[in-house]
Amino acid sequence: MQPWRRKALWLALLASWLLGLLGVFPLLHLAVPARPRAGAPKGWPRWLDAELLQSFSQPVELPEDALQPPLAPRSGHCNWGACFDTSKCRGGGFKVFVYPAAEPVSETQRRILASVEGSRYHTFSPAEACLLLLLSLDAPAGECIPVPPQWNGGKNHLVLRLHSASCSQTIQLGQAMVAEASPIMDTFRPGFDVALPLLPEAHPLRGGAPGQLRQHSPHPRVALLALAEERGGWRMAGTNSSACLWDGRCEQDHGPEQTRPGAALPNATFCLIPGCRPDALRFLQTLQAGCIPVLLSPRWELPFSEVIDWTKAAIVTDERLPLQVLLAALQEMPPTRVLALRQQTQFLWDTYFSSVEKIIHTTLEIIQDRILGVSAHPSLLWNSPPGALLALPTFSTSPLDFPFYHLQQGSRPAGRFSALIWVGAPGQPPLKLIQAVAGSQHCAQILVLWSSEKPPPPRWPETAVPLIVMKGPRKVSDRFFPYSAISTDAILSLDAHSSLSTSEVDFAFLVWQSFPERMVGFLTWSHFWDEARNGWGYTAKRSNEFSMVLTSPAFYHRYRWKFQSSGSEGLRPPTPSLNQEQGGMGVNTAVSLEPRNTGSRHRSAIS
Repeated sequence: MQPWRRKALWLALLASWLLGLLGVFPLLHLAVPARPRAGAPKGWPRWLDAELLQSFSQPVELPEDALQPPLAPRSGHCNWGACFDTSKCRGGGFKVFVYPAAEPVSETQRRILASVEGSRYHTFSPAEACLLLLLSLDAPAGECIPVPPQWNGGKNHLVLRLHSASCSQTIQLGQAMVAEASPIMDTFRPGFDVALPLLPEAHPLRGGAPGQLRQHSPHPRVALLALAEERGGWRMAGTNSSACLWDGRCEQDHGPEQTRPGAALPNATFCLIPGCRPDALRFLQTLQAGCIPVLLSPRWELPFSEVIDWTKAAIVTDERLPLQVLLAALQEMPPTRVLALRQQTQFLWDTYFSSVEKIIHTTLEIIQDRILGVSAHPSLLWNSPPGALLALPTFSTSPLDFPFYHLQQGSRPAGRFSALIWVGAPGQPPLKLIQAVAGSQHCAQILVLWSSEKPPPPRWPETAVPLIVMKGPRKVSDRFFPYSAISTDAILSLDAHSSLSTSEVDFAFLVWQSFPERMVGFLTWSHFWDEARNGWGYTAKRSNEFSMVLTSPAFYHRYRWKFQSSGSEGLRPPTPSLNQEQGGMGVNTAVSLEPRNTGSRHRSAIS
């Protein structure tokens, strides 16, 4: 090859390489939106999902946002390391003291105080508290009230603010954290402040209404898009709409508006919400309705953005995007992604937002995670069922130890189980049952909890697995304590009157390995409302429907009962409380191996 041709070839290769770099990097910047990380600023995507936009526009057609100089956060440059003393939380754990609220107290404030005081975090002594909670520094008229005696410049304080303040914040807050409803991004301190949702006055204290999603795929008669109107209602937009319904500007922010009584939830697949701060109340409403929020450059921080990955439940787009492009992009969204987004809205609503109690507990759990550091909840536990409020980090730091996440992690629980046999009064050694259980190829050990008045026999049958006899109280519920002698995750709960064969034990354990987050049992009952007794009744009458699976004989994960005996108040695992007399568990969290009237011997009934 001649020298001039070789030089021309090298120059062409170099030029194409430079052009590739200049063209690919902006495309990657557009296509890969930043994901939320705890303690770091949230780079919320300015555009719709990249896979939807690439077919409509090129990166050069979308103007870049002008770089704005960063604004100094309120209260100086406070951050978690500089303005919070974690040494106060090491001795007595994470305890929260609540200052008495200034009169007059609103109904929402009463609910918040009741949620904290009824939680496992609460303490009545400010001296032993790790966190001191002050319910707003602002008096009803707008003037600033005096700070409490233990203020200490605001260190280790959390100011709970549901509305925007009118008094001087820089002087009053000092080193205090702020948990504020829909805070403005310019003044929000990531990793230090906590963003709350904007609550309506009628928000329930506990429980809350479940999500309203009944159909997880778009229906032909369901509108594609619901548009939030200024007066609190919703207007449905057809797929052929061509009008521009927003101008990219917010009028003067007059503060949050409350939901009007009887406001209808939108019956649409997507709900378009403007970026003005008063519209933040619509965001919570769409989550309950199972309508995917489409946010137009929101000027507020999304609630609990430190731990919740909102890219799994909402779409953040730019207010300058033409409506035609937006509608076309939403129409092209794959049904699988629509289903995933809608399911996530229901999970987030039911887990963190459906009641005042859940919102307050989530706020405190986020702060506790900062204290725990590496022992805190990983992102998977925050963003997957049953959520971080039920998977306590005090038991483990690995999702593999939680029964709810085995399948998501691509793993299965260990292939061995421990059999715990409860012997009450009158107590007789269950010799046949011990031999049948010990013959299982999956049995690791047998524990006999002797609660009878008679002394246990001096000799027990020889088994191929270790046999441990423990003396216990006469309560039936004591068999669910997390005894240190139990060495496996799986527990087979039995009593002296249980009757199982070795093959039935093996089959039940294999079924449980496929559903480690549930209880797998053989006996089913049903509950009903007894009008004569004015209370709930139970029946063992056989039918094709049941609502309870008895806990003996049954397999379950040891985490469930470790949670029950941990002494936690205010939080419960995702199962109904155990009835000591009947020993029943709700069907939604259980698998029955009992034969129904129409089915084979080992037909599984899964709800």
